[in-house]
Amino acid sequence: MNTFSRREFIKLSLIGTGALAFRPWDKWKFQLEEWPEAEKLGRNCTGGMINMRTRPTVSSDVVKPLYEDAVIVWLREVSGEAPSGLLSRRWVETPEGYVYSPNIQPVYFQPNQPVDSIPTSEEGAGMWTEVTVPYSDIYLESSPCSYWLKNIQRPRLYYNQVLWIDSMQTNNMGQILYRVNEKYGNCGDVYWVAAEAFRPITEEEITPIHPDAEEKRIVIDVNHQVLSCYEGSREVYYCRISSGAKYDASGNIVDNWVTPLGSYRPWRKSISIHMGAGSSGAGYDTPGIGWTILFHQDGAAIHSTFWHNDFGVPRSHGCVNARPDDAKWIFRWSYPNVPYHPGDLSLNGVPGTVIDVIEA
Repeated sequence: MNTFSRREFIKLSLIGTGALAFRPWDKWKFQLEEWPEAEKLGRNCTGGMINMRTRPTVSSDVVKPLYEDAVIVWLREVSGEAPSGLLSRRWVETPEGYVYSPNIQPVYFQPNQPVDSIPTSEEGAGMWTEVTVPYSDIYLESSPCSYWLKNIQRPRLYYNQVLWIDSMQTNNMGQILYRVNEKYGNCGDVYWVAAEAFRPITEEEITPIHPDAEEKRIVIDVNHQVLSCYEGSREVYYCRISSGAKYDASGNIVDNWVTPLGSYRPWRKSISIHMGAGSSGAGYDTPGIGWTILFHQDGAAIHSTFWHNDFGVPRSHGCVNARPDDAKWIFRWSYPNVPYHPGDLSLNGVPGTVIDVIEA
């Protein structure tokens, strides 16, 4: 798809904001002016305030606070001091100081030329898309039903989330809007977003990797927090992951969060799914989780993760968190292949790739 400049994107977005004031879109906000000019950026993905420091240590002086969703310039990752009780020593170097890397989602600003029309298939109109800007504010079409929309002041979608778009429209000032209507796991929420923030995913992107290879196997080592893909005895892919945490944020043991050991086969694969579980205080409710491979009856899955950057450290609620590019590769490589339409496959009796969860 064609892309265009930051200046053009901001101009279109601001024009769109003005137009929405004359329609029932009065809550529309698109805070592009906060994003710095740089090739690579990072977003505070903690949901709260963190500090930028003069050195990559927790004892160094604070340069400034970074509030929820603050976007910084990402120069490089460096090794520093791990905060008390944490394992990672990675910090992000910025032109102004250092920020603890697990708290910063790597993001880019890559706006897109909106499509001329929504593609159609036998299932109707729709296309899979990926967010390619740090975040995109949304406007609800009707009262929310999901927890994340009922209990958040400023609902947003974030870089690397994968969503189903089923409609589009142009506002009075010429800005094109997409309608997000999640296909799987959605309780009924529908909302509108700026089309420039979403890149259409093509059918070619999800074609199988090494489709003729035999004896494919995924090995997840929870002791070392790594995942390997094997074809026979040959390792063809390796990445760091975050499996189930043994302790919650208060240091309490949580056995039900540990990723279950054993040998499994996928029972469902989905290009994107809305996931939710547990109570409002201890659970989660997250839309647009891409490249999901469910392998355990209790819901454990390998999937894309955009809400932390702490890969190599256990911290999930039982799933196997992977970087978006890693999750997508594993999804395409593993059996069976999921077609673009419908983008979801329940494996009733279909043999999928073996997934071994071990403690090596």
